[in-house]
Amino acid sequence: MNELMLKYGCNPNQTPAKVFIENDALPFEVLNGRPGYINLLDALNGWQLVRELKKATNLPAAASFKHVSPAGAAVGESLDDILRKIYFAEGFELSAQAAAYVRARGADRMSSYGDFAILSDECDESVANFIKREVSDGIIAPSYSEKALEILKSKRGGNYLVLKMNPDFQPPEIETKQVFGVTFEQKRNDIKISEECLADIPTKNKNFTPEARRDLLTALITLKYTQSNSVCYAKGGQAIGIGAGQQSRVHCTRLAGNKADFWFLRQCPKVLDLPFQKNIKRPDRDNAIDVYLGGETFEDSWQELFTVKPAPLTAEEKISWLKNLRGVSLASDAFFPFGDNIERAHKSGVDFIAQTGGSIRDDNVIETCDKYNIAMAFTHIRLFHH
Repeated sequence: MNELMLKYGCNPNQTPAKVFIENDALPFEVLNGRPGYINLLDALNGWQLVRELKKATNLPAAASFKHVSPAGAAVGESLDDILRKIYFAEGFELSAQAAAYVRARGADRMSSYGDFAILSDECDESVANFIKREVSDGIIAPSYSEKALEILKSKRGGNYLVLKMNPDFQPPEIETKQVFGVTFEQKRNDIKISEECLADIPTKNKNFTPEARRDLLTALITLKYTQSNSVCYAKGGQAIGIGAGQQSRVHCTRLAGNKADFWFLRQCPKVLDLPFQKNIKRPDRDNAIDVYLGGETFEDSWQELFTVKPAPLTAEEKISWLKNLRGVSLASDAFFPFGDNIERAHKSGVDFIAQTGGSIRDDNVIETCDKYNIAMAFTHIRLFHH
């Protein structure tokens, strides 16, 4: 099949809508549900990300996509008890592929609500059982176990979107798109991201640990498929904060840094011990934690959420806890024009950076890195994505 009619385009009024391919079959098969325009943009962008991330790390990879940018991306590293708790994965038997998706979805659960799940490897029963409980629009993977497919087909009243990707499909070198009746054409961005991108290290500290190299590759590949401008913080084989689509780079750094801070603050004992009512749903719990970390008060609504009104997490307590966050890696899809980005990154525990380089103020950026003993690589690669 080389053509597929869709429910509608970006919005319900944009009909008819379809996807098609010339001189070939579509590279995916619909196993269940009916795809929409944005579903397929998420699926195909996300597939490229996880395919490349797996190739770079030799680990199963996953992404959680929303509105054509990743809310999270990760490789299949195991989870400790605290991460299992904050990702709501306690009691689950997790394969490496499942661990990758749990990490990808868990880093920013607010943004991942209603996501499109992307897997590099077969969707097994452990992935399907985790997704079954979550609010998600669909999934794409190269294959499914029989049991996993059965579980997913029962989700959302039988309408959960399940796509099977042809892992052998290779797109043509030239890509096109139309905007306002004008056709754009360019060479596909097939630049390879590998450890060779980290060879040029202009800072005094030139030591990238193996974990930092893995995390920098994770961050760079994530940015390759994130709407620009974009910045990504990573730790433990996963993105922990993604700033996408900002016009100012320092705003990207702040946005992603705030998300990374919230990711770590969720692991604070005071947050882990919040006295939630037993019947609170996971999305409501996520929202409540976000409000709590933001310093807002619950006023009269606290009784609907908690058994007792929780004591606030003070600014001093936040600062004290965040001092424990170290070893974070940061990547940018283009050069940092000012040292203010490094100053903000340092506040979120960044010790390793990969960025394009080439700013007229590179000396200032390098000097700021040296001030905090941060190791930074110039990749000489720009990763704008639109």
